Formats: sequence, structure tokens, C-alpha cells
Amino acid sequence: MMKYSLIFIALAIALSITSCMKDDAIDTDKNLILSFSQDTILFDTVFTTVGSATQVLKIYNPSDKKINISSIRMGKGSDSPYRFNVDGISSIEVTDLELQGKDSAFVFVKVTIDPNEANSPLVQQDSLVFVTNNNTQDVKLVAWGQDAYFYNRAIIGSDYVFESDKPHVIYNYLVVDSLYTLEVLAGARIHLHPGAFILVYNTASLKVKGTADQPVIIEGDRLEDYYKTLPGQWGRIWLYAGSVNNEIDYAIIRNGETGIQVDTVGNSTNPTLRINNSLIYNMTDIGLLAQGTSVEARNCVFANCGSYTVALTLGGSYDFRHCTIGNYWRRFQRYSGLILNNYYIDINKELQSRPLENAYFGNCVIYGDNTDELTLDQSPSSSTYNYMFDNCLVKTTLPVSDPAHFTNTTRNQEPWFKDPLLAEFEPDSTLSSVINKGSLEVINSSNFDLTKDLKQRSRISDTAPDLGAYEFEER
Repeated sequence: MMKYSLIFIALAIALSITSCMKDDAIDTDKNLILSFSQDTILFDTVFTTVGSATQVLKIYNPSDKKINISSIRMGKGSDSPYRFNVDGISSIEVTDLELQGKDSAFVFVKVTIDPNEANSPLVQQDSLVFVTNNNTQDVKLVAWGQDAYFYNRAIIGSDYVFESDKPHVIYNYLVVDSLYTLEVLAGARIHLHPGAFILVYNTASLKVKGTADQPVIIEGDRLEDYYKTLPGQWGRIWLYAGSVNNEIDYAIIRNGETGIQVDTVGNSTNPTLRINNSLIYNMTDIGLLAQGTSVEARNCVFANCGSYTVALTLGGSYDFRHCTIGNYWRRFQRYSGLILNNYYIDINKELQSRPLENAYFGNCVIYGDNTDELTLDQSPSSSTYNYMFDNCLVKTTLPVSDPAHFTNTTRNQEPWFKDPLLAEFEPDSTLSSVINKGSLEVINSSNFDLTKDLKQRSRISDTAPDLGAYEFEER
């Protein structure tokens, strides 16, 4: 009996040792990847004083075995405004955290910010970096770095006003729902995070009411010097099919992917978009994309985009007066400054024509460093394709002698812009071909006061108005 008892005890001890060995075994699989409760942590608390906020991240071990997370650290190290706490340890780095098979752990992430520090970034970003079996993963951290109004996947379900007292920061998207109006007051600043966009739905409206002294500025949310001229920092302003009575006055819209996309007309006798005294420039794709819609533009500059600067497509009706369309994009190959198109190819690869009822350009400049800055893309069918360049300067290889489409058009003569690479399109020399080349009739027949240029200088105090958005001022 004693003999069997000893055997039983020995077996029990062996099993216990084996079990302990199994529990202590660490999974060293190089393909092992942690799971997280979220891939981005947003701290959307609006601070009014120096303060902090804490969010929770959950880490999951997908393995049946124990794992060793060799390092958890802040991407920016000691320069980060973030700290984290795991297993009661608050730090910028923790090493050799063990996690049992199929187990999880909580990481508490804290950010401390002075939102009233005007020189701090508008958005504070960092990453929580994990290293397991030599695999590196990260969870992005995003916090608002200044006191501002913040909108994350926001839908405006009533008439709403953007005041100018604090910046407005948009993350993911901001939607103006049907029947409502978003009004943006003079001096307001709108900052969009990468990929973010403003969408104005069917029967909704956008009213941007900047002034010469207080323009509305729409740009990305990174304010450091490196980002001042970096395109592609946000998505687009999208005036959706059926949006109505959109108006933009004295706005500076820059450094996005597409500045404004205007889709088909809504149920209104007014143009889908009236844009006046505004600048749209430095877009990776298109400055103004209009698709089978109606747009009026006065005293505007559209400049320096990676595709077309102004694309008037799928037909429509357009009226541009005293506008400068200038493209000196140097980052990669681009298309012309302006395209007029009256068709599309449907999903069945069939050509569908759309009438270009009217595309009028009066006292405008279409110029750039391409050989040809004008593309006339007409449907091969007999669809309507009406356009007119009235007292304009155009950089083109096309003939401009047809009076049905060109009146007093100047071709390929240097405008001598101040600094087109920086989107400064004022004529800067008495040699400029735009000086006194405009028609007073273009001004007199306009439904918008064009007697002053984009900088409020008189166009009617000398021999004749100059072409484009700016009147020449001799220094």
C-alpha cells in the first residue's frame, strides 16, 4: 500500500511540475500580434484651463500561452504630453509586461495640456508603441491642443453658426443635414484633420461670410511652419447633389485634396454656388470641381493644384468674371489649369452626354507653366457645348480667332505675377500683359459689384480694368 501511495505522490508532483512548466511557457511566435480595443484614442474634452483627461485602452493576448510584451512606450518619449499607467506604473515606458494566455490588460492613458497656449499645436498627436516578439504595433493618440470647438463625425440638425471667437476643428466629417444652413462668420478659422471633410446635403446650404479685413480661413489642423505650404492635409468641402444657395465670400481655402466639389443643381433658381473674393489653392487634386451644376465666381483666385485647377465637368452653367486661374504646381505631373467637359462614361462604359449650357469667362486669366492651360473636352456626340472667353488672357496652343468662342483674347503673353509658386498672382511689372486689357462691359453687365479688385483697389479709376482678380499697383 505504501508503495502505491509513493507512486501516486510522485505522479502528482510530476503533473504539478508539468502544469507549472506549461503555465510558464511563453509564446515566442514572431507572427504574434496583439489586439486592441481601439486603434486610435481621441481625447475630445474641451479644456478651458490647464488640465488633463484619461482614456482607457484594453490589450488582448490572442495566444493560449503567456506572452511577454518587451516594451510599451510613448512614441515621442519625454517630449510627449501623454503618460500611461499599466499595472499601477505611470511612465513613458514599461518593459517586460507579461500577459497570460487569452488574458487582457488595461492601459490608462493620460494627457495634460494648456489649451490657452497660443503657440502650441492645434492638435497634439503621439502613439503608444508596443513591441512583442520583435513585432512593433502602435495605437494613435489624438488630443486637442488649444481651446476650440471640436466636431467629430458631427451632423448639424438645425441652423448653426460658426463664430469667430475660437477655431473650429473637424475630425472625420461634419455634415449639414437637409433643410438646414451652416453660417460661417467673418474671421472664423476652420481646421480639418487629414481625410476630414464638410458635406452639405440635399436642400442644405453653406454661407461663408468673410470680409476683406476678416476672411474666413479653411485649412488643415497642423499649424507648424512645415505644414504651411503642404497640400493634401484634409479632404474637401462637398456641396452635395441638390444642395442650394451656397455662398462663399472672402474665404481662403488651402492645403487640402479638393477645395470645393459642387454637384448637380438643386431646386433653386439661384446658382448652386456663388463664390466671391476668395482664394482656393495648393490642392493635391482639384481646386474647384463642378459636376453638371451652376456656379458663379467673381474676384477669385484658383491656383496650384495637382490635377486640374478648375474642372467644369458633366455640363452645367458657369459664369466667371475677374478670376485668375493660375497653375504652377511643381510636385508632380499635372493637367491643365482649366477643363470644360460635357459628358461622362457610365458603369457600362457607355458615353453619356450632358449639355454645357454656358461657360463664360470675362476679364479672366488662365495661365501657368504648362504649354497648354486650357482643355476643351467635348463629347463626340452633338450635345450642347457653349463657352466664351471675353477679354481674357489664355495660355494655350489652341487658336483663339473664332468669334463664337473668343473675343479680344490675348494668348501666351507673360502676366508677370508677383510670386505664383506662393499663390501670389498680382501683376508685378508694367510689362504685364493683363494691364488695361479688360472690358468695362464685363463689369457693368455683372450682377455683382466688380468695380474693386480682390484687395479693394478700384478697377475704374484708369484707362481700363486689368485682367484677373487683381488690379496692378505700381510700387
